[in-house]
Amino acid sequence: MGATATRLADDRTRLAPDGVPVLRTELPGPRSRVLLARQEERESRARSYPRRLPIAIRRGEGSFVEDEDGNVLIDFLTGAGVLALGHAHPELVEVIRDQVEVLTHGLDFPTAVKDDFTTELLSLLPERLRAGTRVHFCGPTGANAIEAAIKLCKQATGRGEIVAFHGGFHGMTHAAMAVSGDASTRAAIANTMPGVHFYPFAYCHRCPFGLAADSCDTNCATYLENALKDSHAGMTRPAAVLLELVQGEGGTVIAPPEFVRRVRAVTRELDIPLIVDEVQTGCGRTGEWFASDHYGVEPDVRVVSKMLSGAGMPVAAVLYDQRLDTWHPGAHTGTFRGNQLAFAAGAAFLRIMKRDRVLDNVRARAEQVRERLVSLQHEHRDLIHDVRCIGLMIGVEFDGPRAAALVQREAFARGLILELGGRHDSVVRMLPPLNVAEHTTGVALEIFAEAVGAVRQLPRDDDEEGLR
Repeated sequence: MGATATRLADDRTRLAPDGVPVLRTELPGPRSRVLLARQEERESRARSYPRRLPIAIRRGEGSFVEDEDGNVLIDFLTGAGVLALGHAHPELVEVIRDQVEVLTHGLDFPTAVKDDFTTELLSLLPERLRAGTRVHFCGPTGANAIEAAIKLCKQATGRGEIVAFHGGFHGMTHAAMAVSGDASTRAAIANTMPGVHFYPFAYCHRCPFGLAADSCDTNCATYLENALKDSHAGMTRPAAVLLELVQGEGGTVIAPPEFVRRVRAVTRELDIPLIVDEVQTGCGRTGEWFASDHYGVEPDVRVVSKMLSGAGMPVAAVLYDQRLDTWHPGAHTGTFRGNQLAFAAGAAFLRIMKRDRVLDNVRARAEQVRERLVSLQHEHRDLIHDVRCIGLMIGVEFDGPRAAALVQREAFARGLILELGGRHDSVVRMLPPLNVAEHTTGVALEIFAEAVGAVRQLPRDDDEEGLR
């Protein structure tokens, strides 16, 4: 219990002894402004986060970060959901430090630390699946693992077309971008991967068929079923169906159980591999080890990354049914697929998750968040259109991008770092550490409520300078 109490009580860090943000200057402060200016002079126009969250980060601990000016903020972005146990978890830091002195890079050679990590990773699956599952370590990003999964299914089936879904996001490499729903990301990129077919995702708040939520009969699933079975639908049987059970960048859109059940049923009936993208949802983010655990479905392929090391060490893997293992040696490689630091940290992270019952904390904090945000929605129904929460994957959909951006800005000014996502960036997203403490969560929620209240008071023609 001692370790649990220590790591869940991150509301009393050295950075924030009272468990609240510490703001010593305006944001950004003078030292941050210097580094932000140098970044603008020297880095590419593709940089994104510092545009809306102008800060130069000096260090982090638990759920808090400190900038170069000594300001301490609550971090509910956590490296885009990578830092599962927050910044600088002492046990993971120690494991990484020890591993540095032994071996850092091992390509795909077997090592004891890699074997240990693989065992821990497979232990997250239902016992009946472990022996029949193969693990492929690829380039250390979720996008590269998506590319690997697509190649795997194409080779195993001998087919070439891919079904993806409206609102999905799978990465920014060529093929991963081609199967992502946001057309604007590839508008200026000619000749992306052909053979991708997009189908409606069951986003009931914004029904793709324009129906009221209470009149829906899972039409998205029916439409897909008909298209896959219709000989005149214009598509041959695909190599795979690629699905996020919770669309992260799409705005924390949670698939209804019936939709998922029917997608799995039709893909199994037609012998189409189902790839589930668990890059954001895997390793406990949703309150279960995998999002698929909520639905009781067994995908043919799981793609995992982000929180897989628990500490931000880059690593990605594809877990798939052994019947698909038709690859020849070297069919999908990656120089950094043998990141021993990530393997060591990942094995330790998964053991800590089990030892400290961190999934219980995820579920408890999810209830805390849901209760407060639903109450806030009742207070501001014209501004907050929907609240979505599954574990510590949280999205609040506002009446438009202006309101969401203003709430993000007001929260940041008060010491809370949040993300935007969804259609037109109309959703404010929260991705706290899985071990975030009740007190820290409460402070963050009150800051969020203050930000919403401040935006509510702004005139509708408020100057939008700085929102882009």
